[in-house]
Amino acid sequence: MSKTLATERLTLRSLTPKDLPDFLGLMTNPQSMVDYGRPDSADQAEAKFRRYLICQARHGISRLHVSDADGFLGYVGVFVHDNHTPLGPHAEIGWRLLPRAWGSGYATEAARAALTDAFATTDLAEVLAYTAPDNLRSQAVMERLALTREPQRDFQLVDSDIGVWSCLVWLAHRRDWINHDALGGME
Repeated sequence: MSKTLATERLTLRSLTPKDLPDFLGLMTNPQSMVDYGRPDSADQAEAKFRRYLICQARHGISRLHVSDADGFLGYVGVFVHDNHTPLGPHAEIGWRLLPRAWGSGYATEAARAALTDAFATTDLAEVLAYTAPDNLRSQAVMERLALTREPQRDFQLVDSDIGVWSCLVWLAHRRDWINHDALGGME
């Protein structure tokens, strides 16, 4: 089930196997991964890419390839976690863009399109977003998307490479999102 979404400046489409080189370049780039504490290895990035393809096949939503007129910018989209975190099974909106796309509003624009699509094409009641306390860029995107802060859902993950990763959680609720979307977006 392939999909393509368009915004004023961006094209979002389902990932395909031919996107692996761009994805590896993004995920193994230390600057792109600065918020995570380290870049992924090529093997880690490829495994993540494969999980995104499987999610798309199973659920009809996943991370999407994002590009502008100059080409690949990164990914954004709603990924369905079976049991990846202490939160248990859930859907999560996430994004990762190349540094050339930072500060342009692309993450917000693409995430808005991906959330709108996820709520329109699935029966999800909510979609979570989470990031580290020091990732102010992602927190700003969450605020521009009018997501609700959910401190009672904050959690920590232990990663063998980076140690303890603290996660602050936000929420997009279907009824709120659809009501906002009907009013012309969440500016």
